Amino acid sequence: MSDHLTIAVSGLNAIDNPGPGVPVLRSLRESVFKNARLVGFCYGALEPGAYMKDLVDVCYQMPYPSDGADVLFNRLSYIHSIDPIDVIIPNFDSELQPYLKLQSRLQSELGIRMVLPTSEQFEMRQKSALPQFGEKASITVPKSKVYHSLSEVESDMNHFEYPLVVKGRYYDAMICYNGEQMLSAFNKISLNWGFPIIIQQFVSGTEFNLIGVGDGHGNLLSSVSMRKMFITDKGKAWAGITVEDEALSDVAKRFVMASQWRGAFELELMKSNEGVYHLLEVNPRIPAWVYLSTAAGQNIPELIVKMALKHAVTPLSSYQIGKLFIRYSWDMIVDYSEFGSFSVKGEKTNVN
Repeated sequence: MSDHLTIAVSGLNAIDNPGPGVPVLRSLRESVFKNARLVGFCYGALEPGAYMKDLVDVCYQMPYPSDGADVLFNRLSYIHSIDPIDVIIPNFDSELQPYLKLQSRLQSELGIRMVLPTSEQFEMRQKSALPQFGEKASITVPKSKVYHSLSEVESDMNHFEYPLVVKGRYYDAMICYNGEQMLSAFNKISLNWGFPIIIQQFVSGTEFNLIGVGDGHGNLLSSVSMRKMFITDKGKAWAGITVEDEALSDVAKRFVMASQWRGAFELELMKSNEGVYHLLEVNPRIPAWVYLSTAAGQNIPELIVKMALKHAVTPLSSYQIGKLFIRYSWDMIVDYSEFGSFSVKGEKTNVN
């Protein structure tokens, strides 16, 4: 089955905020699709995953999401003409909008399948819309407000309670303890990511993440919870341990039921000192710590590929508690000729 299958995966970067691509590839190499041809989609020739010969067979450089859906379709059409692709797993939030626009066209014209939420589902979980969704789903969400300009923030300066969190629409979040820090964070994030900016009530407690998969009909197919044990200055988990908590699972079930979510998602939650889970963010794709769920017994990338291929799937109901991941850096050595060729040609074939 997997010998004649080609799966493309994006997000092969490995900076201090790593993409999910490498752990997705690791999971697929340990799945029923372990013999599939695995293709990497990269945005630059220095993405480390492109040089991991045991994980990826070939890599192609891709246009940036900001270039638009038509440019993406043309690139995918060319790649498909020389290297036919069966399934694509996009792993960045910013990629999803062009892929959502192309989803039906890719399947009807090229036979490429994906498992993605709808455009409406993608929008309803945006940081700016999350409080409204929380009310609909009976999920506690910290109080927040959306701002579209610096002048709007300045007019509310006297009403803020510190600490608070300043968040970009797609990326970045900073905890601020006074007005000066808040304005600095607001300007920095808006410069990097544009508007709107969300200012959210800070909740003190313990951070948890949950990875899950919805079937598109309100049913939860997979759910693994993790408590963050080490967090970077960007708020990213660098170590975490699988946990079991019925209250966490209940949040995931309510999220999937209210949204009718299809595909993978990640919930970022804070358990307050009073024991209440507050939903901070919903990420509409596989997170970078997905290999922990694979090691604990739920191979979510495998499940996504099965869904894309219309294979029968059953809910994954259990996983090992107490599995720990610790992220680390590793200096990989490659020949400059590999880098140079990939930079010029935009294509790179790996040979073990």
